[in-house]
Amino acid sequence: MNRSSDTAHERLLRARLWRRGVRYRKNVRSLPGKPDIVISTARVVVFCDGDFWHGRDWQQLSRKLRAGTNASYWIPKIKSNRDRDRRNNRLLERKGWTVIRLWETEIHSDPERAAHTVEEIVRRIRQGRNAIH
Repeated sequence: MNRSSDTAHERLLRARLWRRGVRYRKNVRSLPGKPDIVISTARVVVFCDGDFWHGRDWQQLSRKLRAGTNASYWIPKIKSNRDRDRRNNRLLERKGWTVIRLWETEIHSDPERAAHTVEEIVRRIRQGRNAIH
């Protein structure tokens, strides 16, 4: 079964963020795309995108899919996912959210770096709000 939430890479990133003191909510349905991690206090959302389902290295993946079975299903399916991701990014940004998208393999290969990336963006946003203008 393919999970839409609580995937291994999401759990890995969330554990690292929690240890760093970054507090969040999971899978907030009221936001476009139901982001995997929502840091409301900084208006930051994080999507932990699966490499296959969200079309990582799309040129290479689409070539493989064209050569495989059921290409007429998989290519439009993943293209549709990618289009939906871009649409949700725009909707969230228009509502004042900062969108972070991390690939599954990036999280698995270096979860500390992924958590650091999120933490730094949150820190910068919070510092910007507290700056004297």
